[in-house]
Amino acid sequence: MSDLSPIPTPQAEGLTQAEKAAIVVRFLLSQGAELDLAQLPDGLQARLTQQMGGMRYIDRRTLASVMTEFAHELEDIGLSFPTGLAEAISALDGKISPLTAARLRQEAGVRQTGDPWQRIAELPIDDLADIARRESVEIAAVVISKLPVDRAAALLGHLDGPHARKITLAVGRTTAITPDAVERIGLSLASQLDEQPPRAFSVAADARLGAILNQTNAKIRRDVLAGLEEADQDFAQGVARNVFTFAHIPARVQPRDIAAVTRAVDQSVLLTALAAATDGDEAATADFLLSNLSRRMADTLREEISEGDPPTAEEGERAMAELAVAIQALADAGEIKLTATPPPDAA
Repeated sequence: MSDLSPIPTPQAEGLTQAEKAAIVVRFLLSQGAELDLAQLPDGLQARLTQQMGGMRYIDRRTLASVMTEFAHELEDIGLSFPTGLAEAISALDGKISPLTAARLRQEAGVRQTGDPWQRIAELPIDDLADIARRESVEIAAVVISKLPVDRAAALLGHLDGPHARKITLAVGRTTAITPDAVERIGLSLASQLDEQPPRAFSVAADARLGAILNQTNAKIRRDVLAGLEEADQDFAQGVARNVFTFAHIPARVQPRDIAAVTRAVDQSVLLTALAAATDGDEAATADFLLSNLSRRMADTLREEISEGDPPTAEEGERAMAELAVAIQALADAGEIKLTATPPPDAA
């Protein structure tokens, strides 16, 4: 930088703006700067590339003049604003309501900015599965190929076997697809997301109802699920997959996580739940919990249960529900991992 003269020289005055831009970009790249030129419109990217390709060399005084002019322009900028309505809406994301943002986009005919595939990869698995079912297997194969490996595997797990096999076979036909085609597919899918109205609830209906039923007593849970089964079998199955109760613990919690589970609730809650679990699946859950604790802790709990008064049915059910909710909270926080196998009986 010691070669830069603070006084503009005549050599720079005869340069076009495109030539000056090419000089600035070339100099910054030579100094190791990270420039995100992909954010420029395609036309400007092409013009810049062509301009750089048509230039050979410049002398040191001209370089100093151009860079000094560039530095002065930067110093004169007091505040910059987003370019266009699309960038303004993105800049205000989270500051204005989703409904207002959606209306502004629709009225102005603009789309959300950014990498469309990044937006698609961040969708919930259920939404990705809807795309895979709605689009052709070739498009679904491209989606699978663009997702991170773990997300792609989770997506295949949400599809029925025959459809998943068709998509995996179509992956083999994506070898010759061009980057332009992949980008167009991403933009097309992202535009469909933009056209969807904002959702009042961020959590799916079956998950919301499942979370509510987790904290109800078994009779209400059975009655609600039975009624849903008669009215809408698909929705009922979705709700059942989101129901997690005390009786489901052996099937969905790893034995190594039991110690973390017992630390997540007050010991009085754990004692009440174990003391109330005397029959059927609930008794099997109590045995599962105790058998995966240290022998000393398990013996202490058994002794306290035998010496204490038995809880009422209502107290026991409330404690079991609290334990199940605590386990679900641990899973949501990523501290433990529940198995993906849905329980056969949500009661």
